Amino acid sequence: MESWEWGGNVTLMTEFVLVGFTTVPRLQVTFFMLFLFSYILTLMGNVSLMTLIFLESRLHTPMYFFVGNLSFLDMWYSTVYIPRILTDCMSKSNVISYAGCAAQFFFSTCLCFTECYLLAAMAYDRYAAICNPLLYSSTMTRKFCIQLVAGSYVAGFANAITHTGNTFRLHFCGDNRINHFFCDVPPLMKMACENTQGYQLILAAAVGSNVVATTTLILGSYTGIVVAILRIRSASGRHKAFSTCSAHLISVSLFYGSLLFMYLQPSSLHTPDRDKVTALFCTVVNPLVNPMIYSLRNKDVKDAFRTAVRRTIAPG
Repeated sequence: MESWEWGGNVTLMTEFVLVGFTTVPRLQVTFFMLFLFSYILTLMGNVSLMTLIFLESRLHTPMYFFVGNLSFLDMWYSTVYIPRILTDCMSKSNVISYAGCAAQFFFSTCLCFTECYLLAAMAYDRYAAICNPLLYSSTMTRKFCIQLVAGSYVAGFANAITHTGNTFRLHFCGDNRINHFFCDVPPLMKMACENTQGYQLILAAAVGSNVVATTTLILGSYTGIVVAILRIRSASGRHKAFSTCSAHLISVSLFYGSLLFMYLQPSSLHTPDRDKVTALFCTVVNPLVNPMIYSLRNKDVKDAFRTAVRRTIAPG
């Protein structure tokens, strides 16, 4: 373990060891195959959906513009974690440098907050489409959609700088093993040499303000959507209106559900195994299933896919 002296007899860490899921060789091979398969499916699903949205003119709408950006985000989100998991499954040391840990933490935080804001923008898009259909085209212009996506990335980047700087200004000492498959806040806090009360207050304020802002926009949008749907007299009309936002609602529930469960439960309830399983939903499962959610539950995407297949089979 590389380290250096700080404050007399305290030895600070310059590298960490990611414990991962198991140290049993046979199970490591099994985990490697599972994660490799899920990563290939994630890349194929998200790239295919982005390509379909780009090629099919019927999908050149604000809703699918956001879906395409969500697929792009999910593709990179899984790339932050799974290649490292695959390396650790086949490695004996599982060592990650201090800089590597900070880099993974930064990109993880950046993409996570970006997705929070992007999902909120998608909720507003559905609100505009269902509650103000006559003004939808003039409201959700291409310029405004690009601004919403760009704003999501700016918010994610700003939060990542804040959280990474705030976390890695701490000094880490003692056991350098992180009982997780990536560098995350709870295990890093346990390794801090100094009092982390101030850090936790800043963390809670920053995360809380962002979560409150995005969830308020999402809940407010869906409150308006529900009211608008209830005003529709025909059952078929209500079903059609709800079907346009059901995929987004499922995606939001999976993402925010796992995120809130992972970070808002009391520290006394945190256990390494529970944290790893919960984190898998955010880092591996969500990026894998999002393309399926937006494809299998969406008639426009399925029709566009059939058209693309027919065009490929019979190009003439």
